[in-house]
Amino acid sequence: MRIAIGADHAGFDMKEDLARQIQELSCDVLDLGAHKAEPSDDYPDFAEAVGKAILEGKAERGVLICGSGVGASVAVNKIPGIRAAVCHDAYSAHQGVEHDNMNVLVLGSRIIGPELARELVRAYLAAQFSGEERHLRRLAKVDAIEKRYLSVKSAHSPQ
Repeated sequence: MRIAIGADHAGFDMKEDLARQIQELSCDVLDLGAHKAEPSDDYPDFAEAVGKAILEGKAERGVLICGSGVGASVAVNKIPGIRAAVCHDAYSAHQGVEHDNMNVLVLGSRIIGPELARELVRAYLAAQFSGEERHLRRLAKVDAIEKRYLSVKSAHSPQ
């Protein structure tokens, strides 16, 4: 399995550590940056790169890291077909894949420590989508919501 990984300046150190771990778990890593801790890095740039890599088939799943995980999660979920969640516990990291076919794990480097991050990545990568009818039905509803709102401009978007 190939994993796209990306992080802004706040997640840079954690990204470097997790990229090594992912390789140790016999997965290929597509490192989309940041490639150094640069305070002017912006999480939306890395979120888009990871999401795009998945949509283009360059990676099967992704891992994103920013300070809280929230900004990167919001940004990558704007990409149709991406199902990302901030996970700070192992249950959510594997259940998000098993039930919701989550394809991007988002972590907050200022919220969790390195050992928990490694545990979450292990749980996420070991999980497989169940394909159960109830989960397929729910995902179809999620996809329908996404399609309904693709052309609607948010009232909160900058003009």
